[in-house]
Amino acid sequence: MKLLILSSVFVASAMVFSPAFIPTRLQTDPGRHISQTAESKWQIDPVHSNVKFTVTHMVVSEVEGVFRKFEGVIEQSKPDFSDAQINFTVDVSSIDTDNEKRDGHLKSDDFFSAEKYPQMKFESTSFTPVSDKKYKLVGNLTIRDITKPVTFDVTYNGSVSNGGKSIAGFKATTTINRFDYNLKWDKATEAGALVVDKDVTVSINAEFNKVD
Repeated sequence: MKLLILSSVFVASAMVFSPAFIPTRLQTDPGRHISQTAESKWQIDPVHSNVKFTVTHMVVSEVEGVFRKFEGVIEQSKPDFSDAQINFTVDVSSIDTDNEKRDGHLKSDDFFSAEKYPQMKFESTSFTPVSDKKYKLVGNLTIRDITKPVTFDVTYNGSVSNGGKSIAGFKATTTINRFDYNLKWDKATEAGALVVDKDVTVSINAEFNKVD
């Protein structure tokens, strides 16, 4: 009789601690844990992205331009991208302000010195959520041979899946002082104001594809 009772207790205990009898909310899923922490890599889609800048000209108007060639990579493991490492490079010679003479001047030593310094580079140090879909992107921007910290205001437009491919969209903006990077041309108007303002607004619309 005692043997029968002990056997029954043993069977009941085995059933209670069997994974099949553990409530769903308490069960662990190793595969799910890995997918949340595994590092993902994203590459920019240049066809659906752009790098633009705007600067005041003669005090009363603005000149806009773009860089046609650029590359960007994001590496992250958290779903909200808060641990993202972002690297971005721009081909200076691809500058386009819709005026060949002006583009040539911008590529000269008065500004970018494109032949000597063919790339601008950005490397992030932090990507911090500040509110719903809003982030502060902090990193080091190198133009010519000068590297300085810069902060971008970023809007995360979300992620979608298209044909089995994951796509994420971002918009980043900042304003830099071009004199900080030795973009030194400073001709003045008759009234004494700069022909080309010192402050340059940079805007990046970026679409990234997840790399499998």
